[in-house]
Amino acid sequence: MSKTPETIQFNISDNNEGTRLDLVLSAGLEDYSRSFIQKLFEGGLIQVNGEECREKKRKCKVGDVVTIQVPPPSKLEVTPENIPLDIVYEDEDVLVVNKPAGMVVHPAPGNYSGTLVNALMHHCGDQLSSINGVIRPGIVHRIDKDTSGLLMVAKNDRAHSSLSRQLSEHSITRKYNAIVYSNIREDEGTVDAPIGRNPENRLKNSVIREGAPGSAGARHAVTHYRVLERFGNFTLIEAVLETGRTHQIRVHMSYIKHPLLGDELYGPSRNKQGAKRQMLHARVLGFVHPATGEYMEFSSPLPEDFGKILDNLRRT
Repeated sequence: MSKTPETIQFNISDNNEGTRLDLVLSAGLEDYSRSFIQKLFEGGLIQVNGEECREKKRKCKVGDVVTIQVPPPSKLEVTPENIPLDIVYEDEDVLVVNKPAGMVVHPAPGNYSGTLVNALMHHCGDQLSSINGVIRPGIVHRIDKDTSGLLMVAKNDRAHSSLSRQLSEHSITRKYNAIVYSNIREDEGTVDAPIGRNPENRLKNSVIREGAPGSAGARHAVTHYRVLERFGNFTLIEAVLETGRTHQIRVHMSYIKHPLLGDELYGPSRNKQGAKRQMLHARVLGFVHPATGEYMEFSSPLPEDFGKILDNLRRT
């Protein structure tokens, strides 16, 4: 394992103008806890325009260059924790869990507790697949920290291999509900655009066309969407993943000028609708059971915060 710090550098963009720097970092470094980000400030590991910055409440300005030195992991020990799980289905091979918004899926440097993996280790003991290593036992795929909804977990390596193969063949059913900005006029559409690391802001991914800087690392990505309900300035959609790139729905909807409500990384940093996170919920998950060969599909109701915002939009 590398013992050298990871350097992350990015420029402050228009949508973060006037936002506190620690909030910008929390939105972008979503696998890291707020306390870990606080320690980066305290340790002098954050620079703005080449100067050390310990002021976490510093207001960002467009064009500011932020450099972060993320220290290497000091440990790989992950311990079971008695954290309640909303289990939708479980047998000896697979488990389907309804993850709440705000929970990180697997540990990362500075964030070794309170994750879904810690909870799974307590619930399943040593009955989790080992294919993805010590800090990701059982994890076949993931959803973002502030995205709620369904995840499948492999309880043995055979199940893991089967589910991973289905993911690579794009045969897993993954349907999301999202609230996006502005009125989508067409009833349905498809975004077919490669996604890679944003060359100017490594906290973000972006659509990168062939020949553009960073295109060598971009990967094929396809999202299908259809309109469920319109609210004038907002639209409720169902998004169906054909591929599964990091932040795919968030990146693709921002790319077509309909960022997700509450998504401070890819959309406006403030909203008047009361959204505390991106309004994205993994509602439907379907796959072929690794042992029985039976197709199974599960659904999850919209969480309370999502439902309240929908109700408010319907009243306005």
